[in-house]
Amino acid sequence: MIYIIQFIFYLLIFMAGAGIFSFLNVVIYRLPRKISFVTGRSHCPSCDATLRWYDMVPVFNWFYLRGKCRDCGARISPRYPAVEALGGVFALLCIYRFGREAEAIAAFVFLAVLTVVAFIDADTMEIPNGLVIGILIIAIVAWACGLVPGWRDRLIGFACVSVPMLLITLAIPGAFGGGDIKLMAAAGLFLGWKQCLVATFLAIVAGGLYGIFLLAARKKGRKEHFAFGPFLCAGMAAALFWGEPLLEWYLGLYHF
Repeated sequence: MIYIIQFIFYLLIFMAGAGIFSFLNVVIYRLPRKISFVTGRSHCPSCDATLRWYDMVPVFNWFYLRGKCRDCGARISPRYPAVEALGGVFALLCIYRFGREAEAIAAFVFLAVLTVVAFIDADTMEIPNGLVIGILIIAIVAWACGLVPGWRDRLIGFACVSVPMLLITLAIPGAFGGGDIKLMAAAGLFLGWKQCLVATFLAIVAGGLYGIFLLAARKKGRKEHFAFGPFLCAGMAAALFWGEPLLEWYLGLYHF
């Protein structure tokens, strides 16, 4: 019986996270287009039909409708259920990593904003300042509430990656986008310096491999840019959950 209760509990947590990220799909679509995501019912972008409440069950409804609009039959991108499932997974990971504490809520909200940043940057090559300010507010609230890490780690995190990125960009124009620099400053204030460094390392490795793939596939030229924000966001998400163990493992490699 206890296993059934646990299953129901975790399923509800997953669905709650997926439901919140379902709304983030709306934000990701509307924010770059300067459309209000606060008002207005969700609708099919192809036929403009208003979605019914039973057509908006996160993740599962996409499979039920076989990835098509109920009204016009237009294809619905699999990115929508993927984002929703990501929200459910993040909710479960936050509960697993931080328990039912304020840290779990702060981490989930931080991940939610990172997700919006990542997809908008991937679509538009831009990171809206409002999202960076949102991360900054989350960091300040977490700081004010006394959540870990401490204020020294947060202040160092604010500058340890953003300042070098700024200096590199001043020396090599276009090396990093202004949005990336501001993102790492705000996120560093939330993560602290240790997790911020781990996140940056992971992002550079993943972004470098992706860049090599683009060059090898001749999808990008040597002087062409690609969105680096998604890699920074993915690195920060990974560092949030596994940053300290990864750092300890890496430093342990140098113990002789």
